[in-house]
Amino acid sequence: MATPAQPDFGILLALAYQKFVRDLRGHLAEQGFDDLGRSDGFVFRALGTHPMSISELAGRLEVTKQAAAQIVDDMQRRGYVRRTPDPNDRRAQRLELTDRGTTALATARRFHQRYERRLTRDHGAPAMDALRGVLDAIAGGPDETVDPHLRAMYL
Repeated sequence: MATPAQPDFGILLALAYQKFVRDLRGHLAEQGFDDLGRSDGFVFRALGTHPMSISELAGRLEVTKQAAAQIVDDMQRRGYVRRTPDPNDRRAQRLELTDRGTTALATARRFHQRYERRLTRDHGAPAMDALRGVLDAIAGGPDETVDPHLRAMYL
């Protein structure tokens, strides 16, 4: 239970997340990815599994096709995503990560791994296992995640 000198638990979670995101964005910028947008990570993860259509991406992110197309247009302009002909339907296009997009995703994933290893080193494996267990219980899995962008990362 929080005392007057301690932030409420929800605030502490939010502050920890904000710090993580600042550190991640700073690392990515140092690696040459200083032009990333707020939705890019969700698209990287979605397309990192396999190419998909705008409709599939929109469904994964639970946004309209128009919103997904705007995000993809911007990412394509910045060199992270490309459109290729769908081999099964000449009228359709598939979205896939470019080499730059694949490298950005791999760089972010390495950061995640190093961050967790550092926390484990600083606080011990039992503490990290407990923290992961608590966070997993709070998150409730993909069916309970409210934000569709975050839900998309479970898939």
